[in-house]
Amino acid sequence: MKKGSIAIIGIIVGFTIQACVSEKLSTPTMLATEVAANALVPTQEKLIVGLSFPSSYEIWEKEEIHLSALLEEKGYEVISREANYDDRLQNDQINTMVALGAKAIIVIAEDGDAVVSTVKNAAAEGVLIIAYDRLIKSADIAAYVSFTSYNSYREVGRQQALGVLAAVDIEGGEWTVDNPLKLVMLGGSPTDSYAGLYRQGQDEIIDPYVEAGKIEIVADQWVEHWDPENAYVLMGQILATQNNEIDAVLAMNDGTALGALDAMREQGLAGVIPILGGGATAEGCNSIVKGELTVTILRSNYQDLSVQAIDLVDALLKGEDVELVEYTLVELAYDHRLRGSVMTYFSPVEQVNIDNVYELVVLGGFQSYDDVYVDIPEDKRPPVPGDE
Repeated sequence: MKKGSIAIIGIIVGFTIQACVSEKLSTPTMLATEVAANALVPTQEKLIVGLSFPSSYEIWEKEEIHLSALLEEKGYEVISREANYDDRLQNDQINTMVALGAKAIIVIAEDGDAVVSTVKNAAAEGVLIIAYDRLIKSADIAAYVSFTSYNSYREVGRQQALGVLAAVDIEGGEWTVDNPLKLVMLGGSPTDSYAGLYRQGQDEIIDPYVEAGKIEIVADQWVEHWDPENAYVLMGQILATQNNEIDAVLAMNDGTALGALDAMREQGLAGVIPILGGGATAEGCNSIVKGELTVTILRSNYQDLSVQAIDLVDALLKGEDVELVEYTLVELAYDHRLRGSVMTYFSPVEQVNIDNVYELVVLGGFQSYDDVYVDIPEDKRPPVPGDE
């Protein structure tokens, strides 16, 4: 991995993107003009920036509002579309944005492989493609903006696994070779490269216990499109097969965890069997304070990341200096068939549970007090922020 400063340094006169990518390489390795020259238009024209979302999932609805507002504040016209988990539709929507004159498009890919050809064609037209949160496996993207390096996705998986092991007190003496913990694993969408990174982190923690005989993975299913309804169906089937005899559930995000919880609730297991999610969604955090979801994972606040993404787009379109780090696609995607490298900006991963959800999520401004504590009796709520 090539190391270097990763903070966007704002507006600086010049055209060089400082890569600072390794101990051996300290000279500029990429010019902003190389990715932005064809995107520049006369200053009297209003530039169009596209936003391409994979779905209308809660976090993306919020991001659409926030990213759009940030772009409009900087004087850009915004085209925003969501693809309803359909990679073909997302490709069509990106092509339409290019045809409508978008000079940059921020893409949260439904499938990081499926958009590669579309991204290549857009880049050939001089359009800047920024991969946001999810990697697009192409050296044709102008930049990749995500959380604390590609390794953070494995760290999310590690924290999820550590959370479930803490919840069941794996070292407490109950779980032995003669009485192994019966663990259900619900992966994310098989088309999302980061589901694989989550799993790598989970396996790093879980595998030693499996090998020692303390954990038995009784079911391992991947949830297409990260769809809660798919998770609900899969969990129902797992519970039927296992006669409800499971000890913990390790899911990859709040949506799949909450879908699984619906199936568990029907069997009287919600709030009884520990279950882990991720994303610190409002619904997930509300489930935590209700005593059902055990842990979710909070990465860096999307609101902070989106500011960095928009600053990056703005600087690139203006040909100004930004400081990025270069990673190879092999490093980012763990796929040795890939070629080329990507300029990246990475913005740190914490377990959220019933003891710290108020401090980390509410006081931290990630979710609103009212959303997290909806349907919670007044006498069971902490004070409203500002009323302490």
